[in-house]
Amino acid sequence: MTLEIERKFLVRGDFKQYAHACEKIVQGYLSSVPERVVRVRIKGDKAYITVKGAGDESGMCRYEWEKEIPAEEARELIKLCEPGIVDKVRYYIKNGIRKFEVDEFNGENEGLVIAEIELADREEAFDRPDWLGEEVTGNKRYYNSSLVKYPYKDWSK
Repeated sequence: MTLEIERKFLVRGDFKQYAHACEKIVQGYLSSVPERVVRVRIKGDKAYITVKGAGDESGMCRYEWEKEIPAEEARELIKLCEPGIVDKVRYYIKNGIRKFEVDEFNGENEGLVIAEIELADREEAFDRPDWLGEEVTGNKRYYNSSLVKYPYKDWSK
C-alpha cells in the first residue's frame, strides 16, 4: 500500500482550455465505509479496483491500494456495488512537475467540479491557477464515496 497525499479544491471559471487530455470515468463502491472504501472504476478502456483506508485528521493523507483489472470484470463488479454511480469526465492539467485532475460531474452530481492534486509531502508548494477555488480537502461531503449517497443535486434541499 502507498500513502496518498492529496489536496482537493472547488473549481471556478474556465479550466478546460488548460487541459491536455480528458477521459470519461464511471465508478461504484463495493464498500463506502470510511475505514475501508472499496471502489470499482472504469476509466476510458481500463478498469481498476481500489481500496482506500481512513484519512488522517486533515483529510489530506490516507492509504491507497489499486490494481488494474479487466474492464469486463469491472462492469460485472459494478452491478454488485452499493446504490449510486459516479459519472464524470476527468481533465488533466499540468502544474509544474505535478498535475491537477479536474472532475466535472454528470448525472446526480451535475454542476459540481472538483480539482485534485497529489503531492509528495504535506508541505509541498504548488502554483495555484486562477480557476482554483475554495479548498475542500478533508470535507467528506466532497468524497466521491459520499456523492453516491448524498448527490450534489440534493445539497440545496
